[in-house]
Amino acid sequence: MNYRLLGKTGFKVSEIGLGTWQVGGTWGQPFDAALAERTLLAAIDAGVNFIDTADVYSGQQSERVVGKVVKARRDQLFIATKVGRRLNPHDAAGYNPQSIRRFVEEALQNTGLETLDLVQLHCPPTPVYAKADVFGELAKLKQEGKIRHFGASVEKVEEALQAIEHDGLATIQIIFNMFRQKPIEAFFPAAQKSNIGVIVRVPLASGLLTGKINRETQFDAKDHRLFNRQGEAFDKGETFSGVDFETGLAAVEELKQHFPAEPGLAASALRWCLMFDAVSSVIPGASRPEQAVRNIQASALPPLGAAQMAAVADIYERLIKPQVHPLW
Repeated sequence: MNYRLLGKTGFKVSEIGLGTWQVGGTWGQPFDAALAERTLLAAIDAGVNFIDTADVYSGQQSERVVGKVVKARRDQLFIATKVGRRLNPHDAAGYNPQSIRRFVEEALQNTGLETLDLVQLHCPPTPVYAKADVFGELAKLKQEGKIRHFGASVEKVEEALQAIEHDGLATIQIIFNMFRQKPIEAFFPAAQKSNIGVIVRVPLASGLLTGKINRETQFDAKDHRLFNRQGEAFDKGETFSGVDFETGLAAVEELKQHFPAEPGLAASALRWCLMFDAVSSVIPGASRPEQAVRNIQASALPPLGAAQMAAVADIYERLIKPQVHPLW
């Protein structure tokens, strides 16, 4: 495993981290605490030291199991969580100093930790990024020692650019993959200039970029890849990165022509994300220990070749960009 600096936090995080939506989210399977523990431990044993969770994942159960697992190895790990999505309704008015403090206090209780390494706003409505009191409360919580750093998980590049204007903000979590390349243009240079740690989520486009999904793939009724393709439950950019399913399958077939069957398209897609110096850590999800270990192999792969990078750019420009670039 290779490690990179997470912006101004000063913490060196594993290039491949672990996102825990799949061990406690909306992927069609019930939450299994024992399986989640095994998955987390497999990732940690393989070199992962950065784990990202959220209070909304399986009704706070993900935070609890993450807290349980990391206590024994606390000095070796950097734990991030996200707050805000439990607001009902999830609107800008709900993001205020009182709610932020309450969510952080509950996250501390859920994890059993004395301090949270990183607390991120969880994809709030766009007007929240202009609310100085919200970011000011995060700064107060940092001063009090309840959190070490704070950041934001965003849907849009424009939101990321607005968020990094707030004093003290340390990280941005954003969707970035072969199907979502807009961050390269303006956000990555701005993040590097401001020493912002960049956490890449949805790097495999909800599984499309594994190359293992096809037209016959069946998704459970509770799997967001079935019920949220048009944004019925939350921003559709979180599901297949906002790419039309048929278009995504066609693009994957073209991509396969440029990457070897072993270690597979998924590993190459993760390695593609790491080709950009602005990226601190890529956090693919894993629902089983073997998935977590397989994802980690991407850190050891050699850099992609110029022809491969050009092929990805060409496929994006022709097939994907018109659908996603103007929206996120």
